[in-house]
Amino acid sequence: MASEKHLSMNAADHEISYQAVISKIRPIIEESITDTFKKIVPSCMKVADLGCSSGPNTFYTISIVVNTVHGIRKREQLKLPEFEVLLNDTPENDFNSVFKLVPDFIEMLKKEKGEMVQESCFIGGVAACGFFLSKTISNQKPPVCTLFLWDSLALKGPCWIGEQQEEHRHDKIKSSQWRMVLTCNARETPEPSKEDYGLEQFAAKSLLDLVAQGVVKEEDVDSFNLPLYSPCKEEIAEIIKREGPFEINTLQVFEVDKDPLLRQLLCNKDCIEIGNFFANSARAVLEPIICSHFGEAIIDKLFMRLAAYTADALNLGMTYKHANIVVSLTKK
Repeated sequence: MASEKHLSMNAADHEISYQAVISKIRPIIEESITDTFKKIVPSCMKVADLGCSSGPNTFYTISIVVNTVHGIRKREQLKLPEFEVLLNDTPENDFNSVFKLVPDFIEMLKKEKGEMVQESCFIGGVAACGFFLSKTISNQKPPVCTLFLWDSLALKGPCWIGEQQEEHRHDKIKSSQWRMVLTCNARETPEPSKEDYGLEQFAAKSLLDLVAQGVVKEEDVDSFNLPLYSPCKEEIAEIIKREGPFEINTLQVFEVDKDPLLRQLLCNKDCIEIGNFFANSARAVLEPIICSHFGEAIIDKLFMRLAAYTADALNLGMTYKHANIVVSLTKK
């Protein structure tokens, strides 16, 4: 089974863009923040990214939050709150790359929003999921502070809710004013077999091919658990209802806009290059987990096989559909 410490993504580069997802749910993020300011005008706003990864996209969502709050402040003539940006991920995440991008992000805030925003924004990184979440929430002193939690494309997805609150669910949530937005891969129907695209199946076939070639031991494959699951919205709603302290503001399934490169490849019906595109995207998510179990030596061969299976499926008429769920929550 994949250890939690390996549940992190590679850096988001030009081939693996999360901006398509974030742009799609931007109105929900903005609505969540705006609604919070109708109930409280905080002097401090903590923004916690629960899976920041590394690369330029790390600060994309943070920019949306800061811009939204800055817009509310100007319209309502309010004092700008202090921003405490808390970037969280597993210890294996490349925080050095993240911190190298901070000066450019702060300089961008200064140019776009002025020195007032620049001087009010503090950024920190924490490489510990459970401890970070507990301390971040329990240290709030409402109504002075407001906490906005964000998680995008997390491997554990909405299961975070149940996992983190299992033993001390009411003790860990002390703030009376906080919001959370989660998004993850999804399926549109309750029945998994009706979905068109199955990364898990292609990865499994690719691993079995390597077993047949003698590259991977069969017992290693038998003991490997790939923590991928695409829930439907009914499952998300059931988890939230079972946990108790959470109220659903928004729960939507949406189709993710195709990357411009992928859109062009689909127009050209270039199945081989589309297969490579999917393999590269999957590699960003799966490589740390696979390396931790099988080692680095199989990576190139594995994802070459995955690209080939994807291309074959497209040639046989498989349609590409990438659905996501977004849920906006408030503590009751």
